[in-house]
Amino acid sequence: MAKKLVTDLQVAGKKVIVRVDFNVPHKGDQITDDNRIVAALPTIKYLLENNAKVILLSHLGKIDYKKSEEEIEAAKKKNDMSIVAKKLQEYLPDNKVIFVNATRGAELENAVNGMKEGEVVLMQNTRYEKGESKNDEELGKYWASLGDLFVEDAFGSVHRAHASTVGIPSVLPSAAGFLVEKELKFLGDAVENPVRPFVGILGGAKVADKLKVINNLLEKCDTLIIGGGMAYTFLKAQGKEIGKSLVDDEKLDYCKEMLEKAKTLGKELLLPIDTVVADSFPDPIDGEIATEVVAVDAIPADKEGLDIGPKTAELFAEKVKAAKTVVWNGPMGVFENPILAKGTNEVAKALAETQGTTIIGGGDSAAAIKQLGYADKVSHVSTGGGASLEFLEGNGLPGVDIINEK
Repeated sequence: MAKKLVTDLQVAGKKVIVRVDFNVPHKGDQITDDNRIVAALPTIKYLLENNAKVILLSHLGKIDYKKSEEEIEAAKKKNDMSIVAKKLQEYLPDNKVIFVNATRGAELENAVNGMKEGEVVLMQNTRYEKGESKNDEELGKYWASLGDLFVEDAFGSVHRAHASTVGIPSVLPSAAGFLVEKELKFLGDAVENPVRPFVGILGGAKVADKLKVINNLLEKCDTLIIGGGMAYTFLKAQGKEIGKSLVDDEKLDYCKEMLEKAKTLGKELLLPIDTVVADSFPDPIDGEIATEVVAVDAIPADKEGLDIGPKTAELFAEKVKAAKTVVWNGPMGVFENPILAKGTNEVAKALAETQGTTIIGGGDSAAAIKQLGYADKVSHVSTGGGASLEFLEGNGLPGVDIINEK
């Protein structure tokens, strides 16, 4: 059944708690990329225009409670949400944005109870609460007591069963915001009802990180392209010499199984045919490095594969351009280094030139497509790396599953 959307709620005069994803990169008090704030604006503005009182909850960064008190306090200071409040106010010049430097207690309660319609309260980092990531029942109920309705719009967090993503909607009437709706539509249509040919592209470092994704996409798509570090485990599974390249030896049998499964299903599983090698991984990561291009059957024993080669890039690009649906998760090489970004760049360029639906599955792929300047040339760039990966695996998303049905 379809989930309720924010437009299905009667929000006028109501206190609406919105779980947003304001986990933005920052240096000190300077936000270096505010895309996640911008992505949340349609839902926030809709609520404000419809006379709601908007209470925003988000995490920022990580706080490891296994560390010392000093380290925990330093992490809290580093990940203070006040920097987001200032940026949000710039985007909402006609609405009052009230930052509350608390996650519970009188200061927060007074701010919420004193709100007028069309105002915003942004609460301090949800991870200041130890019980947030444990989905502490009491914490979820407390936060729920602050509002009348709940809207889930943090796609980057819906794969986690936290107090702010699952605990609150366990108590309050709930709906999905516009961002979550958009993410589910693009990813859902691509995986469950794709216009064919459907091409999946997987990259990144380890096979182990994407076991279920490989298996699930192989059943769904017509062609599965594998590049990045994980390709070398597949190449070794085929009996090839891979030198000092990244390898997941415990997954060699799995790779053989997937290669055989592709044949059985009549699917195309494409691996690199040439690769860019060097003596070692670049240090620093964006530093100068001497490379050469070799066929995957001729990788020297003392070299390490760090990017797909030009023939592979051309092969992959041809498949991408001919597709009607493409989902990409994971770069083709060490894209942080300009010398080793050529493979990722060629795939990104092909995606930008594809006439069909093109979806970037968050994380490093999203970073790469933005860094290379193609973000506005693709159909959709997911805001949630982990969540999109879980979705591509065919898993449920706790923060979505809990939302009320229509």
